[in-house]
Amino acid sequence: MAIKVLRILNRFNLGGPTYNAAYLTKYMSPEFETLLIGGQECKDEANSKFILEKLDIESLVVPEMQRDINIVVDFLAYQKIKKIIQNFKPDIVHTHASKAGVIGRKAAKALKVPVIVHTFHGHVFDSYFSKHKSNFYCRMERYLAKITDKIIVLSENQQHDIVGKYKICPIEKTEIIPLGFDLSKFQENISEKRKVFREKYKIKENEVAIGIIGRLSPIKNHSLFIDAFMSVYFSSQVKVRAFIVGDGESKKDIQHKLVQIGLPYSNGTEEPKTVIFTSWEKDIDYVNAGMDIIALSSLNEGTPVSLIEAQASNKPIVTTNVGGIRNIVMEGETALVADINKPEEFTEKLKILVENTELRKKLSQKGWEFVNEKFHYNRLVNDMKKLYYSL
Repeated sequence: MAIKVLRILNRFNLGGPTYNAAYLTKYMSPEFETLLIGGQECKDEANSKFILEKLDIESLVVPEMQRDINIVVDFLAYQKIKKIIQNFKPDIVHTHASKAGVIGRKAAKALKVPVIVHTFHGHVFDSYFSKHKSNFYCRMERYLAKITDKIIVLSENQQHDIVGKYKICPIEKTEIIPLGFDLSKFQENISEKRKVFREKYKIKENEVAIGIIGRLSPIKNHSLFIDAFMSVYFSSQVKVRAFIVGDGESKKDIQHKLVQIGLPYSNGTEEPKTVIFTSWEKDIDYVNAGMDIIALSSLNEGTPVSLIEAQASNKPIVTTNVGGIRNIVMEGETALVADINKPEEFTEKLKILVENTELRKKLSQKGWEFVNEKFHYNRLVNDMKKLYYSL
């Protein structure tokens, strides 16, 4: 008889948590029977239902489980999840990310579900909120940790944050299980995909295309990326183009900044300019194939999928050193890593990559082998099976 798992996701938006939940739902059967539920994606985020459809996964949407805190709506989500638990009768409730973790774990505890597991895909204790608000979330997570049988973290750095820095729970309650993906498409028809993308945006062979991929929000710190790109654009002899892939609440602020500093930009449907906003892209393998450098300038990260996919595409990386990034890149071998408190260092490393073709080639050589071994979904599934059986 299969062990029944209720897997609860914040929302079905494009990113690591959805891929993680989808692969676990699909490939842990038949030993584990999984019901996947999640909240409604936000208007400024890309819908990721195509991931579930491709894997032939049925899921339930709980519209009341939303990103923002709302006591009335959150209580409705809590009541709805309790009903789902009563009907499905899971042996394990496994929640992914913050909102699902709060509502799902409280509902599971109230109905005495035998095993409760939570995955931190990142955390909101750094750079998201005021100190007062961050302290409140810390206290809440400490309470929730007491009713949780095992807390999964994605990296050693994240474990250090959860256990040592913020003291959410003792180390023996944690388990390090990195994300897992099917990365094979990033190695298929690379030359053809590169040609398609670069022709679409009229990128010349002597132009270096730099991409930054993800939600346009303050935490992603696109301002640092724009400052660094501007410096390179005006000081380097190499021609450069920037591609901002994604969408979100910071888009207008980013565009306003570009106007102020005199960098022409265009949206994906317009004649391509120096900086191009592509919005969300489902075929990120085409995007990566067309790029020469992938950048990340975040203030806080868990396990950024864009950097895993960049390495799977054999693309050199320049990134800030936040969260678990040093656990998912090989510093000096697949990526140049800059101190988050030294913006000039990020700019300097971006310029070095732009101007040094040989360094870009060197940083492109080991990425695929590294991520395919460490972040394949087979490893994820096997790690999770072992943990579930131990619980």
